[in-house]
This record gives sequence, C-alpha cells and structure tokens, in this order.
Amino acid sequence: MLDFPLLYLVYLALGAVVGVLAGMLGIGGGLIIVPALLYVFLNELSIPLQLAMPMAIATSLSTIILTSMSSALAHYKLGNIRRYLVVWCALGIGVGALLGPQIATRLAADDLKSVFAVLVILIALQMVFMKPKKSDKQITIATLIIIGIVTGIISAFMGIGGGALMVPALIWFRVDIRHAIGCAAFCGLIIAVFGSLSFIQAGWFVENLPAGSFGYIYLPAALGIVITSIFTARLGAKISHHLDTQRLKHIFAGFLVIVSLRMLLG
Repeated sequence: MLDFPLLYLVYLALGAVVGVLAGMLGIGGGLIIVPALLYVFLNELSIPLQLAMPMAIATSLSTIILTSMSSALAHYKLGNIRRYLVVWCALGIGVGALLGPQIATRLAADDLKSVFAVLVILIALQMVFMKPKKSDKQITIATLIIIGIVTGIISAFMGIGGGALMVPALIWFRVDIRHAIGCAAFCGLIIAVFGSLSFIQAGWFVENLPAGSFGYIYLPAALGIVITSIFTARLGAKISHHLDTQRLKHIFAGFLVIVSLRMLLG
C-alpha cells in the first residue's frame, strides 16, 4: 500500500496522461479517470466498492469543471456558441446532470460498475465504427431539451463531459459540426458543475468516507489530476498536429474495451 506522497504522485501522473489524451484525441478524461481511481480507491485506500465507485465518478466530474470552462471560453471566442442551441440543451443538461448522480448512488455497487463498463464499451465502439450522419429533420426546442436530459443523465452517471454523446446527436439533426462541438463544450461545463453538486449532496451525510472527501468528491485526487491535466492538454493538442490521431483513437478505443471487460469480470 502506497503512502500519501506516492499516492499524490499517482494522481499527478494520471492528470498528465488524461490531459495529453484529451488534447490529442478530443476525448473526455472520465473514461480513463474513473477506472484508474476505482483501482486506487479499492487497492490503495481500502475503500469498499459501494463507496469507491461513486467517489471515482464524482471526483472525475469535478476535474472537468476547469477544463470545460476553458474549452467553452475558447469556442465562445471562435463564434461557435449558438445561443438557441446552448440555452435549450443546457436546460435539459442541468436536469439530467442532477438526476444522474442520484441514480448512480442508489444502484448497488456491482450494478453501477457493470453499467459503467458497458456504457464505456458502447462509446468506444462508437469512436471506431460510427460515422457522422444527418437526418432530414431540423432540430426543435423539444429535441434539444431531450438530447440535453439524456446526455446529462448518462454523462453525470459516468463522470464524463458528454461530447461523445451530444455532438453526434446534434450533427444528426443537421447542426453544423462547429456549433455542435461548441454547444457540447459549454454543456460539458453545466454537466460538471451540476453533476458535482449532486454528488456532493448525495454523499454529504454518508458515513465512513475517507478524510479529504467533500461529499463523494475526493479532493486530494481531484486537485492532483487538475494540476497536471491543465498543462498537458496543451501538449496533447500540439502532438495531434504531427500524428495520425484517427489511428490513435482506434487504439485508445481498444484499450477502453479491455479496461471495461476487466471491470465487468471483476
């Protein structure tokens, strides 16, 4: 079992890896953070699964706040934020992001772990096989709200930003890809804030959480991940200009499938 200084180095290293991959491939860090933190919480901190799983998801969500804020601001300056899309999607996102953690914390730990693993596999398969398609139908207010609610529930449930779900859905309804990504960036901030608040509330009176917990958010891990990921995300973005990121994305998807199968098999 590692002592605290070494564990903090693990959190810093995890943040560095997440930042590079996020900047290089445009993927959400939660797909890596949740399994990694779950392993650390179970094996190094001896936290029972019933607490470790929601803690890993909540901590992952909290680390997205600063990165999604930076991303949303960048897209705003680029003119990729369309008010019509953002307002109605954000309304649904807020509701969904509050519901997701409440559902997650009420599931049995093994069920939550299995559902998370299956959803990650589906996202990984989407990364490899799904090509952007468009419907003949135009987007409506009701559709935007529904997309927001579904994205908010699943994203907050999994501790991810939601871009992998929202962008394809908006493109399907003939939204320009730049506006779809801009909307997802802004809504990722809503997911992170509302989801984190919901996990804090859900874990506020839970007993036996380790020292340093704020509700279900484990602050030492969250701070360590944020400190390094902020800087390495820029490095990842630079690397992406010199590599075949599509092939790397396929390799990463394969890695996600292996990790998820490991979670399913216990």
